[in-house]
Amino acid sequence: MSASPFDASGPERVRHLFDAHLDAGLHHGAQLAVFADGECVLDVAGGVTGPEGAETTPRQRHLLFSCTKPYAGVCLHHLRDQRALDYDDPVVDHWPEFARGDDRKADVTVRHVLSHQAGLPTTGFEERPEEWSDWDAAVAAMEDADLVFEPGETAAYHSLSYGFLVGELVRRVSGTPVDEYAREHVFDPLGMDDTSIGLPDDVAGDEVATLVGFEPYDACREAGAGLDTSTKDAAALFNRASIQRAVVPAATGIGTARDMARFYACLANGGELDGVRLLEAETVAEATACQVEVERDGTMGVPSRYALGFGCGGTPWDKYGSLSPLETFGHGGLGSIVGWADPGGVAMAYVTNGVRHEYEHGARVNTMADAVRTVFD
Repeated sequence: MSASPFDASGPERVRHLFDAHLDAGLHHGAQLAVFADGECVLDVAGGVTGPEGAETTPRQRHLLFSCTKPYAGVCLHHLRDQRALDYDDPVVDHWPEFARGDDRKADVTVRHVLSHQAGLPTTGFEERPEEWSDWDAAVAAMEDADLVFEPGETAAYHSLSYGFLVGELVRRVSGTPVDEYAREHVFDPLGMDDTSIGLPDDVAGDEVATLVGFEPYDACREAGAGLDTSTKDAAALFNRASIQRAVVPAATGIGTARDMARFYACLANGGELDGVRLLEAETVAEATACQVEVERDGTMGVPSRYALGFGCGGTPWDKYGSLSPLETFGHGGLGSIVGWADPGGVAMAYVTNGVRHEYEHGARVNTMADAVRTVFD
């Protein structure tokens, strides 16, 4: 590294910003990985794994919150490549019991589920974390839930229900639980050796960084915007071993920035990386294309653009740069993490163990995205 930050150029400039975030106390530890044109051009880690933790390394596992959603969604895209389902299939074609209790659910399609238009942003199951490890209970909750709005009427972020809906579709269509399917068809082929949905039994719990919820600087966001979640409560809940072990395909991914950046680099390259084809190029193009735009997301309370399992860029409310390109796709994890890609170009993952309120988190990750594009685009 250059002796002076004023002498820094290229990747060193981004590393200085990475270190500045740590020095400012935005989080205790972090990882940053960047791919450009299919090559890893930056893979750094710094800080500690928690308030009293050891040094963070690039292979330190972290709880990924909603950055898990694209991993689960890509399992459905993979099944679509196998001609096992299509995006406009009604969910009940593969899961007949899904419409139990509300006949309107017969009109929900796979496309609706992947783009947060299914009408089930809340089901009541979100309030019962003690049951999240019980897959049968989760499935029953999805079957029993009534629609909040008509399928396809609007978009409202499905914070947890997304994962259980996608996960059960994967299981019904393939006969394999979603965590196993993701490992076999996504993580292992791409060499994502430190990533899983739910912490595997053979990995010790202390290998996951400790989440820390930070108090807001000031309440400067619009009232009602973003998930109404206490950062401290969220950190405490997701630090529980029982939650980290649970297969919650919308929230309990465990992994690293290095692995996440590889995942997005593969998609940015049309579904192929280092000789491994994850998805057909046509499937990637459809999966990452915007499906719906709403001026006020029914859950988040801000303008949102959704693809199939991903968020889309191009608004000041996303987390992919101060004003990211419209074609950018990616996903954020509750106040702590983001991963994204520009098709045909840069892919980035910024993983931290510090959970901050959405405005502060947005400032942190957008600044990093801007720096990465400035240097590597």
